[in-house]
Amino acid sequence: MSTKPLHGIRVLDLTNVLAGPFACHQLAHMGADVIKVETVGTGDLARQLGGDVTLSKRNMGVSFLAQNPGKRSLTLNLKHASGKAVFRRLVRTADVVMENFRPGVMDRLGLGHAELMKENTRLVYCAISGFGQDGPLRDLPAYDQIIQGMSGIMSVTGAPENAPYRVGYPVADTIGGITAAFAVAAALADRRRTEGVFIDVSMLEAAMATMGWAVSNHLIADRDPQPMGNDNVTASPSGTFKTGHGLLNIAANKQEQFEAVCTVLGHPQWAQDPRFVDRHARLAHREDLRTLMEQAMAGESAEVWWARLNEAGVPAGPVYTVPQALAHPQIAGRGMLATFKEAPGVGRDIRVVRTGFKLNGQAPSVDTPPPLLGQHNDEILAELGCTPAEIQALKDERIV
Repeated sequence: MSTKPLHGIRVLDLTNVLAGPFACHQLAHMGADVIKVETVGTGDLARQLGGDVTLSKRNMGVSFLAQNPGKRSLTLNLKHASGKAVFRRLVRTADVVMENFRPGVMDRLGLGHAELMKENTRLVYCAISGFGQDGPLRDLPAYDQIIQGMSGIMSVTGAPENAPYRVGYPVADTIGGITAAFAVAAALADRRRTEGVFIDVSMLEAAMATMGWAVSNHLIADRDPQPMGNDNVTASPSGTFKTGHGLLNIAANKQEQFEAVCTVLGHPQWAQDPRFVDRHARLAHREDLRTLMEQAMAGESAEVWWARLNEAGVPAGPVYTVPQALAHPQIAGRGMLATFKEAPGVGRDIRVVRTGFKLNGQAPSVDTPPPLLGQHNDEILAELGCTPAEIQALKDERIV
């Protein structure tokens, strides 16, 4: 089996910042030819975002670099009739169009789903928005933080004394992107499909679909979720514990795992203590158990207890920083990180993450670094059959 299952698929990426670019980033790793259609002169807003101000001023911001390897960049003025005509020609060659404008923007440009279907009846059109293409909130702007708050994610994040709390990375944007990529791949995989598909991704709904017990406990058990800090709502001991040096996550979710914890920590009698004898008792006396466990673990580091608990069959792991996680052999040794030598517009090597899976033992990868703004204008226009004179005329009119 090829490790490029979307080889031969062309995706037009009209998206900005994170949710849409992340979705198309996944498709590029699967082998799709992703053409990033950007605004003339400025491009994706992410080109100005990230922790390196110098790169942001060069239109190669870190936020852009992270989500756009393997893509080609075409700048195109979609407000101009000639730009619309070029885009329509491009749509005829494409399999997918993905955009994350507010609902109605593409229609006002005259390039909405219905119009593009006239150019390509089998087109998969994916629209990512904060709230979806219909409903009372459809026209409102939405960023990750807004969705985190409105989905309920923030209400169950943090501890009782400091919640609601925002998740420390753009989780709603990322979930929206991975949902879009999954939906597009599913549409492309439909062997019986004879017509186009319109995919409506709501970031709000996509985020809520991933919230598991926080939602199902309310819907089915009529139990409203509460912020639990680092504790697992369903089991104890299952959370983050202090050791003699460092924090350790322990997830003893089964009775036999709890009994193993007691043995490893040198207190097998805890398993018979009425406060801890079964799951429900341990949940009721979670803090008592935490105090005893942390006292028992005070003599050794998190790394030592991690090894001992794992050897006894208890899921456990240290709490790492992002740099520690990236440097760990488990990540470095599986091909999760890609390096691009002397990336254009950057002037030095850059490292980025790939996908979170392998195909036939290989981590999906892309061959090219993130593109300069408009780097592939001539190449893509020539593929559409434009002559050198036509390409120059488009440049002179600032259509590209």
